[in-house]
Amino acid sequence: MDIYQIGSMAEKLSANTYPGRGIVLGMTPDGTRSVAAYFIMGRSVNSRNRIFAEEPDGIRTEAYDPSLLADPSLIIYHPVRELGRGLIVTNGDQTDTIREYLERGQTFETALRTRGFEPDGPNWTPRISGLLSPDGSYKLSILKSADANGSACVRNYFTYPPIPGLGHFIHTYVCDGNPIPSFQGEPERVALEDDIDVFTSQLWDNLNEDNKISLFVRYTDLKTRAYEQRIINKHC
Repeated sequence: MDIYQIGSMAEKLSANTYPGRGIVLGMTPDGTRSVAAYFIMGRSVNSRNRIFAEEPDGIRTEAYDPSLLADPSLIIYHPVRELGRGLIVTNGDQTDTIREYLERGQTFETALRTRGFEPDGPNWTPRISGLLSPDGSYKLSILKSADANGSACVRNYFTYPPIPGLGHFIHTYVCDGNPIPSFQGEPERVALEDDIDVFTSQLWDNLNEDNKISLFVRYTDLKTRAYEQRIINKHC
């Protein structure tokens, strides 16, 4: 068994009809830029009725058709927010919790100890979070239910050095199901691309056509901090 095997994002996504929401963090093969990507999927009308909208410090989700918005509590939030020269990426309103704690000089882990998985039993959707540092190093976390009853929260944290060409991929669900099974194990090792458009297409084109909703990708130059980003919305 090769524990250091690096997988293809195309293969991982095309083989899974419902990974849910996903975060990828890492470094381009040429070692000059950090990579951050976030996508959302949905099965219900409420979940599918969303787009990513650009903000001065990142992006937010908003209803594509406000008349169809039934419950905004778990679907409207800021998935991506800048903090100084770093970047926070999450699948919920814990983005703001993390930013508030870091601004007070506290840690990513401390912030997430105040949060738990989403209260949407029987799925108990995990909260996944990432923090990309200016030097290209990054952290990922998942907060998930300890059992089928949602009686307690398991908190896993992972810290990674920047390695050219390597990214780590974490997503909310193993696959589709009823209830939907939560992600298990460590974030997956995946190959990244030097070209942002190639990588963006690799993600978007391999997400399930029925369930994909929106995708955000940002490449940031580690020296100049200049960045390129792409936003794709199915409803656009």
